[in-house]
Order: sequence, then C-alpha cells, then structure tokens
Amino acid sequence: MFTKILIANRGEIACRVIKTARRMGVRTVAVYSEADANARHVRLADEAVCIGPAAARESYLVGARILDAARRTGAQAIHPGYGFLSENDQFADACAAAGVVFIGPPAEAIRAMGSKSAAKMIMGAAGVPLTPGYHGENQDPRFLQQQADAIGYPVLIKAAAGGGGKGMRLVERSDDFLAALASCQREALSSFASDLVLIEKYLRRSRHIEIQVFADAHGHCVYLFERDCSVQRRHQKVLEEAPAPGMTPARRAAMGKAAVDAARAVGYVGAGTVEFIASDRFAEDGSFYFMEMNTRLQVEHPVTEMISGQDLVEWQLRVASGEPLPLRQEQLEIRGHALEARIYAEDPEQDFLPSTGRLLHLSPPAESLNVRVDTGIEQGDEITPFYDPMIAKLVVWDVDRDAALARMWQALADYRIVGVSTNVDFLSRLVVCPAFADADLDTGLIERSRDFLFPAHREPPRNVFFVAAVAGLLREQAAAVTRASHSGDPWSPWSSHDGWRLNIKPQRTLTYRSGDTRHEVGVAYESDGWRLTLGGESVLARGRVLDSGRFAGQLAVELDDRRLVASVVAVTEKQQQTRHVFLNGSNYVILRDDPLHLVEAGGTQGGGLAAPMPGKVVALLAVVGQQVEKGAPLLILEAMKMEHTITAPKNGVVRSFCYAAGDQVADGAELVEFEAEK
Repeated sequence: MFTKILIANRGEIACRVIKTARRMGVRTVAVYSEADANARHVRLADEAVCIGPAAARESYLVGARILDAARRTGAQAIHPGYGFLSENDQFADACAAAGVVFIGPPAEAIRAMGSKSAAKMIMGAAGVPLTPGYHGENQDPRFLQQQADAIGYPVLIKAAAGGGGKGMRLVERSDDFLAALASCQREALSSFASDLVLIEKYLRRSRHIEIQVFADAHGHCVYLFERDCSVQRRHQKVLEEAPAPGMTPARRAAMGKAAVDAARAVGYVGAGTVEFIASDRFAEDGSFYFMEMNTRLQVEHPVTEMISGQDLVEWQLRVASGEPLPLRQEQLEIRGHALEARIYAEDPEQDFLPSTGRLLHLSPPAESLNVRVDTGIEQGDEITPFYDPMIAKLVVWDVDRDAALARMWQALADYRIVGVSTNVDFLSRLVVCPAFADADLDTGLIERSRDFLFPAHREPPRNVFFVAAVAGLLREQAAAVTRASHSGDPWSPWSSHDGWRLNIKPQRTLTYRSGDTRHEVGVAYESDGWRLTLGGESVLARGRVLDSGRFAGQLAVELDDRRLVASVVAVTEKQQQTRHVFLNGSNYVILRDDPLHLVEAGGTQGGGLAAPMPGKVVALLAVVGQQVEKGAPLLILEAMKMEHTITAPKNGVVRSFCYAAGDQVADGAELVEFEAEK
C-alpha cells in the first residue's frame, strides 16, 4: 500500500479521498489554485502545494505542475478524483513515465472510452446493445444534419469527448439543427478541447441507469449494482438513487454482465461506470442501450457505497497498489435504499442559473449512519465562477425507498444556506413530487412535473412574519441585557427589554416586505410574551433559543398553543436587511423595513441588460438597430463552462452592445443598451 498520495483535484472529492486515505494510514498531498488557498481540502491534507492561478486551465488542468508537486513531496501515486484530468489519457501516460502510479484505469482504456464515437464501435463489437445514431468522423455540419434527418427527430447532439451534461443539445426539428450544433461544438471545445460530436436518437421517455464496475490487474471484474440517475436538468444529474426502482434480479444480472463485458473489452482496471439508457417502460420490456463509460469514480458513488457497505475509494487505492479486488461477485449484496441530492448554488426559478457569492451562513443536517454530507465548503467560503457551483452531496440511506425518501426530505428541511441562491427548496419539492414518489421516472420528469416543482409565487404564510418578529425581539432582548450589564445603572428603565417608553404604551410596529407587499406586525409587550397582530390575526408569542439536542441553535417559537421550531438568519444583502426564515422545510426570504436603517432599494435602472455572473461573451446574436421581440436571443455568455443566452426583456430595439465576442465581463456588467417599446 502507498504511504503518500497526491490528490489532483479540489472541493468535496478531494476531501472525500483524504477521509479514506487518513483512515487507511496514507498521508495526503493537496494541490490548490490561488483561489483555493484557504479551501477545506487544503486544510485537511497533510501537505499542500500551490499550482497556479484561479483559472483551471492554468492550475488544475496543468499536468506538468501536478507531477512536479508529486515529485517534490514524494507522493507515490496520484488520485485524479473526477473532472479535470481524471479522464485524460496523456496525463495517465505522463504519470507512468514519471514513475508515479495513476489511481485510475490504463491510458489505453481511457483512450478507448474517451471518444464516444470510438467507444460505440468497441461496444458494438463486444455485443453490448447500442442506441441508433451516427458515431463517425465526418463532422461537416450539412452531413451531420443529413444524418440527423435520417435518424429521425428528436435527436441528441453530444460532444464525443464530453461528460457531465456539457456539450449536449436536444434538437426537435431539422430547422434548429445547425444552430444547436454550433452551440454544442463551442461548449465542447471550451470544456473538453475537442469539438467532435456524435448524433443519437433521443428517447422521449427514457431512464438513465448506470452500472458501477470494478476491475483489478489480476483479471477479476465485478459490478456493484446499479444507480438510477434519471432525474436531470440540462442533461445533468440532480438526484440519484440505488437500487433502481423496478429492477428485477434477472435484469440486473443482464445489465451487470453487459457492463463487465464493456470493461473487459478495453482491458479496464479500477473504478468505472457504464451508463445505459432504457425505455421508461423498462420494467416491462427490459431493453437498454449503451451510452458511454466514465473511466473514473462518479460523483454519485456514495449511493453505491451506502447500499453495498463498501468504500470505493479504498478499493481504488488497493487495486492501484497491485492488490486483487477485495470481494468476488457472489460476495456482494444490496441492503436497503440510498439517495443522493446534489446541493448546488443555483436558482431553479431562473432555469438553474448558477449563483456566486459568499456563504454567509451554512448549517448542514447532522451526519449519522443514515445521513452523509460530502462537501469541500464551509461557512464563509465563496462560490466563484471558476469552478462547478456544487456546495455538497447530501446522501441518505434507509431500509426501503419510502423510508429513504422521508429521510431525504427531513435532511433537506434541516439544511440552512444563506448568501447564494440554492436548489434546496426545489429538491424538497422534488422528493415529494407525485411522479418521483411513485417512481414514474424518466429524464424528462422535471419538465413534465413543472407545475408541481415550480409553483406560482405565493405570499409567505403569516407564521413566517410572526417567527421573524419573535427572532428580532429576542435579539433585541439579548442586546438589552448585555447593555444593562455593562452600564452604570443596570436597573434603569432605559435598559429594560419590556418595551418601556416614556408616557406611551409599550407597543410598536415591525414592517416586512415580501416582493412588493408590505406586512406590518403590531407588537404589544405583555408580562408573559408579546401580543403580535397581522392582517386581523392576533397571537400571544413567546420564544427561546434551543441549546441542546437535534435542534440546538434554532428557535422554539410559541404562537398561542402552537409550538414551532425555526431558524432565522439576519443578513444585510445589497444594502437591504434580509431575513431568511427556515420553517417547515422551506426557506422564506423577506426584507425588514427599518426606519432607523435607511436603505437604497435594489434594482437596475434604465434599459440595459446586466450579466447575471462573471463570464465571457462568446457570440452576438443581434445587430445594432435591430427591432426584436420579447424573448429574442441577443448574445451568448459563457460562465462555469456553460452557455447562457441573454434575451430581450421586452419588444424593442438593440441600441448597442457594450462588449465584443471574446470579452470577459464582470458580474452585473451592462451587456446591451436596449430601448423598450413605449
């Protein structure tokens, strides 16, 4: 076994590898960019080496710097994690040439599976079922359009060297093909340094099922069952589970055999995932087709660990050091059910637009045998535009799927994040969505359940404002006690916290805003609490901070005879006093209107369009002086390796572009001077 390894990655996967290595007595070396100097994985490792500026192409993607760090620190092996250099055959070759073990498959296997087109041909020869499509080298746009026309729409354009949902476009009709192809190729070139694409038939109602495989250098290969990854947005996984609902033992064995055959066909060694697409009627017809093989550990590997009881990173280290697989196929078994939810800094209401900013408050659910949180981020850290906006992976396990769903909902309800937009509330709705709860799964589940998952905006319930008021009154009470203890006259009525005022009744009004609506909470101080009134409703309120047990640090709020447990995080954001009220599994964001705290209302004036995040302008889609309709595409902004189309907010005229294609822009920068119709 190795005594020291270097982890050529960052964030949660680096922390994940460090955890297992430390348990096995293996020392770790972290690498980091200048932006990650204070990152959690740097603090956890035994040693750390800076490898360059923030941009990944100048740090985490520079293999020579990583190998130099391994040489200088005496690391015997390099674990690539996933993403970055994990599926780079040239880096695997360079490790071998430098005498450093690459904790992954042989470079030949990476090359064989690195091109989706070449992989399809190998799989076809190995007898693995394939999706109808074109996987050849001819990349002439008109030729590819002809192939798509022959296959029949809808089709999926996919980057041949791609993964993670990037470099992928769904095309519904021939007229849209060329524009989608150009966009796909730009994104593929940016993300994978190759614009080679393939075309495949798109199954409208399909399930995404993948098989975890593991092989050693002694000729042994096993599969550790399946994961259902059908719930996706923008072709990227949102929630995964194992085992797959509706999977029979016979079908599992058939898919497992196909996955093992795929691994053996390329001389595979280490952890890998063979991804299949299947009809949504999978439970009845059993058909499945090979999509691709990921020659690395997957983001969703924890659900396999939870149902199998195996540590896949430990398996990786043992196999890479020359040991045989720890178990044979017949020794592996499934127990219970596991789900993984990816906690992202993104705004589901804005087409899952990534969010950047500092995590002002971060409180994950408590970990246990049933709940696991894999993360590389802590409170105070910043989500930057340089890397993937994933905050954490929340993984739960229980005896069956229904129990696991209930546990996931509770764990999401216990998650508290302030400072960036997140998908936590969206995930909470997802796990109780009728289609998902009933295991009516396919990759279009989010879109077809849109009415449930994206409900129309409603004003927060009155209890939200009552809870916010109690939290504010408790803070004032604590501050008054502190002031009194430091004053020369602690018994002065001016130091009291019972609302005493000279010659007037002890009462006041607290004003909050939700959207454009003002909510005025009347407060009357009483001997045993506060009498709160809002919209004609009156309650006697009491509150205290809990200091022990599962809810430690939260508030216990009593409204008449009803007791609520909630959290209220008060922050000042963009010159506004914001209250994040976490109540009954939801996060309600309201503003506090304080006459003693004059603030400037947010919002951009004028007719411009601003960048939603830092990025690069890759294409201008309109011309100056052009009359456009609402929703017309104006320009394409690339950020976090994804393309985002900026559209016209109303009917109007494009007066000028503030940047040219290729220019970098800051968050909030004016992109277009736009004159709306009167």
